[in-house]
Amino acid sequence: MGELAALPLGRSVALPDVRGDRALQMTWHDDPDVVVVSLWRDGRCAGTVRLDPAEAAAMIAALGEGLERHERRAGAGSRHSA
Repeated sequence: MGELAALPLGRSVALPDVRGDRALQMTWHDDPDVVVVSLWRDGRCAGTVRLDPAEAAAMIAALGEGLERHERRAGAGSRHSA
């Protein structure tokens, strides 16, 4: 998996896809107070979604819950194989 890379101004984050040819970029826009999530392919923007702060918070919560479930399953699997 690629590294988390902060982009200029400290307002953006780029997450490279594990396949290597795409990236997800999240950028906070102060005006008009939205988070833009964009999909990049081969260095070009292929599409965007604009989220208000509450929608962005819901996305973060959903990601956190999914990661927590993943960690619980991974931990349970390692206990059974030991």
